[in-house]
Amino acid sequence: MKKTSWDNFKEILTSLFHSFGQAWWVEIATQSPRCTYYFGPFLSSKEAHAAKTGYIEDLEQEGAQGILVNVKRRKPNNLTIFDDMGERIEPNAKPAFSGQM
Repeated sequence: MKKTSWDNFKEILTSLFHSFGQAWWVEIATQSPRCTYYFGPFLSSKEAHAAKTGYIEDLEQEGAQGILVNVKRRKPNNLTIFDDMGERIEPNAKPAFSGQM
């Protein structure tokens, strides 16, 4: 699918909002495994809420249980945190913007 000028502008604006900690993120915590995942960034709360269903379905298909979801403005340092091992995964990960708009 070809990106439009609006898509490009929206991607730049989302990146700018993210750099100031004003972008919206979907935070999903699971009890089993004990992990916290961050999906985003999104330009609006509405976009984040619309996307969260797909993330929840993916985690359920992987066998995650006890799923709690929050949508909030933040700037996560790590996209995946494994609480069981006290380990942080993807420390140098950069947010992916394509396919989320």
